[in-house]
Amino acid sequence: MREIDCSAITDAVERLCIEAAVHLPQDMCALLEQAAENEISLPGAAALNDIVKNCKLAASAGIPICQDTGMAVVFADIGQDVHITGGSFEDAVNEGVRRGYTKGYLRKSVVKDPLRRENTEDNTPAVIHVRLVAGEKINLTVAPKGFGSENMSAMRLFLPSDNIETVEEFIVDTVSRAGSNPCPPVVLGVGLGGTIEQAALLSKRALLRDVQAFNSDTFYAGMEKRVLDKVNRLGIGPQGFGGRFTAVKVNIETYPTHIAGMPCVVNMSCHATRHAGCVI
Repeated sequence: MREIDCSAITDAVERLCIEAAVHLPQDMCALLEQAAENEISLPGAAALNDIVKNCKLAASAGIPICQDTGMAVVFADIGQDVHITGGSFEDAVNEGVRRGYTKGYLRKSVVKDPLRRENTEDNTPAVIHVRLVAGEKINLTVAPKGFGSENMSAMRLFLPSDNIETVEEFIVDTVSRAGSNPCPPVVLGVGLGGTIEQAALLSKRALLRDVQAFNSDTFYAGMEKRVLDKVNRLGIGPQGFGGRFTAVKVNIETYPTHIAGMPCVVNMSCHATRHAGCVI
């Protein structure tokens, strides 16, 4: 049994909140640079070049990539041989978010109640997803999620009689209806299977995958490539200016489901698909 004090969790979350807001992951940077080099639309290419410059400037100057520094979504894989001391895990995470968003001068975007809309003033509480895993370590990932793209996400409960073409059509239609609102080029996280809440969680976790990697199942890897091609044929383009790159990646994650259903959630993420992680 390994003991981990809450202070270590708070310190890690604080650092990751700032890192994720300022530094876009290298795999995402590389994909955006490739898109900028290959975009045939002049306005679209100009927009992509500005996006790439912005990412580099944010990293060098230590300022957020986007003014919407999002709601903090925290994924924690906690080893079953870990004993957390000095307080509660949830309080430790929220204290880290509070410190990170304050010290990093990150925009506070969270309201206390969905209808009464009073700002919490420190971007807490975070949305926390915990998995119990083997081992004696804690793997933390902070993924700030802006709502320009979150608002464009969608869910549909398919019937077992629906086929792959119907599912693909739904994903593409979700992007089509979103248009320029989610600040394309987007990354699509797709969760397929399980129950409603499982599909939603799968879609969010899909956004954490290296955008240079494909699903390990060749069936779904083919689907990812096919959907990406269909989305990019829409011609919405970078920032809605038209062109080849409406999306740069589609990540699909699946889970076994009930014989009577097939839940599907599309979680849309803007070009600033941000996340940072560490192991304690």
